[in-house]
Amino acid sequence: MTSQPWWQTKSLADMSDDEWESLCDGCAKCCLVKLEDADTEEIYYTNVSCQLLDTESCRCSDYAGRHRIVDDCIKLDRSNVNKLQWLPKSCSYRLVAEGQPLPEWHYLRTGSRQTLHSYGASLRGKVVSERDVRDDDIEDHIIKWID
Repeated sequence: MTSQPWWQTKSLADMSDDEWESLCDGCAKCCLVKLEDADTEEIYYTNVSCQLLDTESCRCSDYAGRHRIVDDCIKLDRSNVNKLQWLPKSCSYRLVAEGQPLPEWHYLRTGSRQTLHSYGASLRGKVVSERDVRDDDIEDHIIKWID
């Protein structure tokens, strides 16, 4: 009998901090600048990434200090993963919380952190840093992401 991987048998609440962190697939879509319509509360995605995102590796350049540097960086955790409706449908945290399997390109399944890039599942080559976009121009960068 083949045993199931730990992410299929443990609840998010039962995962260690290391297990929780390892669920992150590295797509970096949560690092996009998002705009909210004040009237409708609809969220609009842009192709502008957080100033701390390394757009080549799709990793935060200062993960430990990100909340100190970026005021509105949201700490994704076990208590809010089900409340953040803007998380992409492909987000591994969201999938596991919903009892769904990890994507076939997830490194916990493939053993390689490069697979998501070769599948086109990350933001590599698809975004510009907010360091390179004026605040007044952010609305010009609204796009529709396909999950």
